[in-house]
Amino acid sequence: MGKQVTEMLKGTLEGIVLAILSGRSAYGYEITAWLRDQGFTDIAEGTVYALLVRIEQRGLVDVRKVASEKGPPRKVYSLNAQGHEHLEEFWRTWSFLAERLEQLRSGGKQT
Repeated sequence: MGKQVTEMLKGTLEGIVLAILSGRSAYGYEITAWLRDQGFTDIAEGTVYALLVRIEQRGLVDVRKVASEKGPPRKVYSLNAQGHEHLEEFWRTWSFLAERLEQLRSGGKQT
């Protein structure tokens, strides 16, 4: 990934992770693997885990521990009602920005 993509991703990764969790519960490594499968190959596991800690502290996810075949129990994250509200705000903001950027790209013409 180029530097510009990496910088843009920093601002949107929380919304991306919340969107992943809106579809199903997952643990950190699953989220990282999905992101890598989608082409975000430079995402470090540590980045995702740090983000999961932040969204847990902010009350956007519910966490349950699930026994693992290897090692300690895994923390499985699920989006809760507050997380869904936050995700909806993310999508509203994303839509606003995407529309304005498209206007700029098309020479400032209203679409």
